[in-house]
Amino acid sequence: MSSGVVSAEEVAKFDQLAARWWDPAGPMKPLHRMNPARTRWINGLLPGPTRILDIGCGAGLASEALARLGHEVLGVDAAGEAIEAAKAHADGQGLRLSYRAGTADELVQEGLTFPVITALEVIEHVPNPAAFVRLLVSLLNPDGMLILSTLNRTRMSFLTAKLGAEYVLRMLPAGTHDWRAFITPAELARLLRMAGLRVHQTTGLLPDPLSGQWRTGRAMTVNYMMAGVR
Repeated sequence: MSSGVVSAEEVAKFDQLAARWWDPAGPMKPLHRMNPARTRWINGLLPGPTRILDIGCGAGLASEALARLGHEVLGVDAAGEAIEAAKAHADGQGLRLSYRAGTADELVQEGLTFPVITALEVIEHVPNPAAFVRLLVSLLNPDGMLILSTLNRTRMSFLTAKLGAEYVLRMLPAGTHDWRAFITPAELARLLRMAGLRVHQTTGLLPDPLSGQWRTGRAMTVNYMMAGVR
């Protein structure tokens, strides 16, 4: 593992959640509700079915959803237990979907590149976000697209995504997030530019308190997504 882009502590944390990852009422409930909005937005950026690398895929919520939309997806995560849960859930469904336990560094060493790379709710968990973005860009095709989702570092995100979700509503296990590691849109845009990309599109991810589902929108106060291209 590269200590700059993989945290053993974070990997262990998400491995512990593997058995309940696909439980829509379990500890990953917020991701289950957010996932349709995330994958619709990603799919809308793409001209048609393509090959996608989903880095930090966990147990495959986004990977499987993107494969159902017709894309060929490789999901990669350093959390081996989560990958096993992803494989078990996808088994027998006939999707163009594969998984492997490993890191982006290993893919670089193999000389692999991809037209589209997604890293959803990942960058706030890595020790060195700049190194992580550079590593992902090195895996892009010359005309490729990198799509990230993360949490903005604002007072509102501290109140809702940290205190509210983890300690008040108990929607996430306590300690899931470190608010200090959240990244503002301006910071993320700068990381993309430093790695040789330009910001293509951004969107906020917003919960609907009445339906419990999520939608995309202009407000990026808490959750947001950003796509970069060369």
